[in-house]
Amino acid sequence: MTHQNNTPWSLVFGAWLVATVAMLGALFMSEIMGFAPCVLCWWQRIFMFPLVLVLALGLFPFDAKVLRYALPLAAMGLLVAGFHVLLTMGIIPETLAPCRDGIPCKTLQIEWFGFITIPLLSFSAFLVLNLLLITAHLKTSK
Repeated sequence: MTHQNNTPWSLVFGAWLVATVAMLGALFMSEIMGFAPCVLCWWQRIFMFPLVLVLALGLFPFDAKVLRYALPLAAMGLLVAGFHVLLTMGIIPETLAPCRDGIPCKTLQIEWFGFITIPLLSFSAFLVLNLLLITAHLKTSK
């Protein structure tokens, strides 16, 4: 296998690493730190957690078709995470939030360095996932 042929595998492996770290981080924050997830956080988990399994299954042996299953999950997760970030920033009114009972979607349980929040971490992970998966798709379709 040449270096060029390994590139899509490496990109998908990188995406799997990002998804795995995001999943473990979400579980750590809820199960160890005791942060209860809001409705939007649950939706982001619904899109992130399956990526860990889907991407792993597409790696051994490498199957470029994994991208057709992973990309929609990553794209939908990015949309939900983006909505959540805009909501916490006050750009989207709280009346549009799906969080009616339980934890309000606008609640910030962490704020590192004055701007890093859980929704921003999720958005960043989904953004990186999408970039890696789109790049892998472009490399395999040549």
